[in-house]
Amino acid sequence: MKILAIGAHPDDIEVGCAGTLLKYVKQGHEIYILIMTEGHKGGEASVRKEEQLRSAEILKPREVIWGKYKDTELSPNMNQIIYDIEEVLKKIKPDFTFVNFGEDTHQDHRALSKATVTASRYIRNVLFYEGPTNHDFSPTVFVDIKETVDDKISMLLAHQSQVMKTNIEGLTIVDIVRSTAVFRGIQGRVQFAEGFIPLRLFINI
Repeated sequence: MKILAIGAHPDDIEVGCAGTLLKYVKQGHEIYILIMTEGHKGGEASVRKEEQLRSAEILKPREVIWGKYKDTELSPNMNQIIYDIEEVLKKIKPDFTFVNFGEDTHQDHRALSKATVTASRYIRNVLFYEGPTNHDFSPTVFVDIKETVDDKISMLLAHQSQVMKTNIEGLTIVDIVRSTAVFRGIQGRVQFAEGFIPLRLFINI
């Protein structure tokens, strides 16, 4: 299978669905990641891009694709973003697509999620992943990531410039992501899990 993960910024994909992507890799499936911005508002763009590529060395995607948009400025470019995502979808023809959830306090996450809903209107299996700035995220699909949670954390640590940028005293992004994995695991009756909200999900029977 081909799997496409889309993120507004470097490290969005790691936070939201890296454990699931790592499981796909272990099963021999092709992974592609599309990152719309270099996240320069959260740090120097060249550093963040280098960190993303270092993280990708752990995941080993088939391709890392950059959207070339400016951090915090996705909303005014909605039509172009839809077109660009459509072009990537036509090229890859993914069996599963993962993207930021739209109910979020960050404008880029909201814009990307909305654009992907339109761009993926002819695509099967589109799921929204979780991030720390979401609200009203109530997943109905869970993936057991016990076997990949440590590698997920390693991917997050590759984004060294972002580890402490949580705006919560005493908590790193690793603390937040691990706690979320435990909580979603409890909901799914496993030790560690990632949760997803499906836009569309086909079950093969």
